[in-house]
Amino acid sequence: MLDKLGTKGIAGVVSLLLGIGIVAYQAPIVAAGLAFVVAGLGLVASGLAEGVMKMFGMA
Repeated sequence: MLDKLGTKGIAGVVSLLLGIGIVAYQAPIVAAGLAFVVAGLGLVASGLAEGVMKMFGMA
C-alpha cells in the first residue's frame, strides 16, 4: 500500500495522524470525532473511485 501512496501520500497520512494526535492531547473526545470524520471521508472517496472505475470498465 505504501508504494501506491507515494511521497506526498505518506506525508499526508503522517500529518493527518500528527494533527489528530495534537488534538487528542487537548481534547480526546473531539479527536475521536475527527478520526471518524476522516475515516468516513476516506470511505466515501473509495466508493466514488470504485464506482468511476466500474463505469469505465476497469474494475
